Amino acid sequence: MSNKDNNPGHDQEQKRQDNMNPEADGMEIMDNVAEAAEEDETAEDIENAEMSEIEALTKQLAEEKLKLEKEKKEYMFLMADFDNFRKRTLKEKSEIIRNGAESAMKGLLPIIDDFERGIQASASTDDPEAIRQGMVLIYQKFVKYLEQNGVKAIESTGTEFNPDIHEAIAMVPVTDEEQKGKVIDTPSKGYMINDKVLRHAKVAVGQ
Repeated sequence: MSNKDNNPGHDQEQKRQDNMNPEADGMEIMDNVAEAAEEDETAEDIENAEMSEIEALTKQLAEEKLKLEKEKKEYMFLMADFDNFRKRTLKEKSEIIRNGAESAMKGLLPIIDDFERGIQASASTDDPEAIRQGMVLIYQKFVKYLEQNGVKAIESTGTEFNPDIHEAIAMVPVTDEEQKGKVIDTPSKGYMINDKVLRHAKVAVGQ
């Protein structure tokens, strides 16, 4: 066995020399630098990812604001159009009602003319039959005009009492059982306009 192997002092000296080896120290420093660089790169990647996410969210927010503004303008235009439509509809409805009344009144004028001519004719005649016939002609003309405009008299006398179209103003005792519950007399005629009651017929009902 050599003296080198059995000498503890020699081993310690060798370790001290190894620890003082500059090449080994340089390798350790390089490893530390590389590790620090890797950590810096990781932190930078995280920061870049966060910035990218913020930019994406900012862009999305801007797009949503533009979309909201566009929808708001479209809503305002729609409300304006609806308001114009409402006003136009009310105006047209008012004109229809006014024109309808105007047309109805205009149709009555020829009948008024007939009445005036009848009154003038009655002043120059003493024949009551001629006056009566004139009044009948005017009446028939007036009834025809009403029918042309959807107005018709309600048939009442002799029919069953119907509270939807009749208004009972008197109850008349009857001996005939078949007359009970039926209209005995019609003091005031009722009228329908386009299948709707314009005026209820005032009737006397048998009981």
